Amino acid sequence: MCGGSGTRLWPASRPSRPKQFIPLSGNRSLFQETVLRVLPMVQVPGRIIVVGGVAHRALIVEQLEAIGVSAQILLEPEGRDSAPAMAAAAAWTLTQDADGINVFVSSDHYVPDRASFQAAITQAVRGAEAGRIVTLGIKPTEPATAYGYIAPSGPGLSDVRQFIEKPDKAAAQSLVNAGYLWNAGIFICRADVLKNEFEVCESTVWPVAECSLAGVGHHTLAVLGSAFSKAPKISIDYAVMENTQKASVLEVDFHWSDLGSWDALAARGDGEYGTHIFEDAEGCMVRAPEGTLVAALGVRDLGIIVENDAVLVCDLSRAQEVKKIVERVKLLSPQHLDFQKAETPSLQNSGKRFFEWMKLRALPVWHSLGQDEDGVFAEALTLSGEQTTLTHRLRVQTRQIYCFAEAGTLGWAGRWRSSLESGVEALERFYHKGGADWLPAIHCDRSPVVGETLFYDQAFVLFALAAAVRHDVAADRSRAQAKSLLDHLRQNRLPQGGLRENGAHPFQSNAHMHLLEACLAWAEVDDDPCWLDFADEIVSLALAYFIDAETGCLREFFDEQWKPAAGDAGRIIEPGHQFEWMWLLSRYAQFRDRADITAVALGLYSWGQRGYWDAASVMVDTLNEDGSARVRRARLWPQAEWLRAALLMAEMSPRSERKTYLDDANSALQGLNLYLTDRGLWRDKRVSNLSFIDEPAPATSLYHIMGACNQLAKTDKALRLGILSNGVATALS
Repeated sequence: MCGGSGTRLWPASRPSRPKQFIPLSGNRSLFQETVLRVLPMVQVPGRIIVVGGVAHRALIVEQLEAIGVSAQILLEPEGRDSAPAMAAAAAWTLTQDADGINVFVSSDHYVPDRASFQAAITQAVRGAEAGRIVTLGIKPTEPATAYGYIAPSGPGLSDVRQFIEKPDKAAAQSLVNAGYLWNAGIFICRADVLKNEFEVCESTVWPVAECSLAGVGHHTLAVLGSAFSKAPKISIDYAVMENTQKASVLEVDFHWSDLGSWDALAARGDGEYGTHIFEDAEGCMVRAPEGTLVAALGVRDLGIIVENDAVLVCDLSRAQEVKKIVERVKLLSPQHLDFQKAETPSLQNSGKRFFEWMKLRALPVWHSLGQDEDGVFAEALTLSGEQTTLTHRLRVQTRQIYCFAEAGTLGWAGRWRSSLESGVEALERFYHKGGADWLPAIHCDRSPVVGETLFYDQAFVLFALAAAVRHDVAADRSRAQAKSLLDHLRQNRLPQGGLRENGAHPFQSNAHMHLLEACLAWAEVDDDPCWLDFADEIVSLALAYFIDAETGCLREFFDEQWKPAAGDAGRIIEPGHQFEWMWLLSRYAQFRDRADITAVALGLYSWGQRGYWDAASVMVDTLNEDGSARVRRARLWPQAEWLRAALLMAEMSPRSERKTYLDDANSALQGLNLYLTDRGLWRDKRVSNLSFIDEPAPATSLYHIMGACNQLAKTDKALRLGILSNGVATALS
């Protein structure tokens, strides 16, 4: 459980970074230490469940990644105290294991003796198996006033006689003398037992917690539904433990602390951080950021806590009273209650800058430096604007034809038509072998590259020819070439449906996706029903095989029966392709008036969102079939496809849901902007240390960027967002 704000540790602990996520005792945070402490006790089919707030999503994900641990993460839309959090975790457990036992621990406890802790949990589990709700009672070392107390009925594992709230000093001493134990707030019980006790003791909690799980499904990271916010704000002590007849306590004697105040850290002797000079200063502790020197002279028992925007100096004996300071900060300087974050630009402002970048930077650069005099487009440009000496692939030529055609559609006043016309002419002159035959690539001297042409590339030929026809560029010839190629593809269909690809993965969904894209593009410029008929076949194949019927995710590679490929290849999930298929299926659903397909598209969007990499604020390239990241790498193109899909989701959704998707679109655009340079170029790959690989900008990315730009213009028009102050034509010209 990762709730709590840790106000007694202000100014280091604040709402956006509470104490459990700060390294207070060693190099790891208390949250990380807690995870590692309980990890060895997780048994199949169980796993660690993390319940935290949506505001701490990034911290939770990053810190789990740092220690190499996966978990089921349930994010609360708002904090409702420990009872609803525990109910949600127990309800999730019951969906996985009817006999499951939960060990509930707070993420901010300090327990250095892992072995003793694990031995105590093992003993407590035996009581839980018998239907008891067991809590750990710590043998006190002092009359602490920061903890609650438990009266056991005997030694070892026994019934609870009484719970006592945090007492004053005199009362605490009396409780210690009477053999009371500290209440550690650690609970062990069967999930079904906890459910029953909620129904008996506080019946309003369980139904809303259970209901909030409705959308979690297979997601390993999910925000609990809005029903969670309707749960009463109540602790587990008040909701269940003080009323149940099944409460037991296990007395333990290992070192335990919740490190909830500066004096507790000072007593540990390892809470200091930063450079300091003490002269005739005793019993003091310092925490300061790197680069800040703290000097103390002639003082005793002080805590000196330095942050970039606030400093606390307190008598350590009064550290429990820091909350009083926080209350005064609320009145006098509320901006210091939390760390100030850089304000995220609005979608409106970011959208305007995105179009300006396309108008003033990208299109002029790729028109002037990215296309030769004979119409052949460059494979890539270095970040200083020089062409690389690679071969010129068919897919680059066709994608760039589409991009400059779209520049014309959007109203760019630059020389888009000359790029389009010369690009189409070069496509036929250098790449077309006649009939349905096209070269996969040409050398820099324009001689042909020998090899088989992928049907992936043939799909882009169709796509480019549709763009040419849209602008009446070699329209009759383009239409004839497209029909010839379509006939060729249809003649090569497999008996079980679909097409076999050349190369290492002959049965794949990706090439079919671009063929569907081409068919839909042709359906917009040609009345011949052959295009939508072929689209019907591709969509049927996708629904039957590409999209997993159980999980709703789209897979990449298959065997000859269109079953997921054996081994690792069959488990690969690409977030970017979830978004691309979502966008295409939604368009197809509009053509064919298929609401059932729209529902499938929504599921793909949800799956794509699992690829969000919090530390980098972008979508990763690939996931495992359980939704976990395969590698920490993120190319540019998934960000553009996320943006395009989120915008379409906003356009399709009811007004009540629209803001969610527009916020997604803004997040996607902020992520995409990380890759774009001021010179109209881009970086392609962001890696695990959040840096970019130093390499030329691939021309193929412009296809994805233009697709997102085009959708932004359409959504702006459909929803009248005012992203572009004077309309698209003005922005692009």
